[in-house]
Amino acid sequence: MVSPCILVCTLDDASGWCLGCGRTGDEIARWTAMQPAERDAVMAMLPARMARLADQ
Repeated sequence: MVSPCILVCTLDDASGWCLGCGRTGDEIARWTAMQPAERDAVMAMLPARMARLADQ
């Protein structure tokens, strides 16, 4: 199973997104239980989230 985790597990207070991978705490917790299509949808959002975090 592919995971975007890079072992930098710190959630941004403003957005709720992980500073390492861009997922929310809920997405991280449910990752292994998600259907592949759900994981793919989250993965597709991560580049934009990470770009927004970098612009803060």
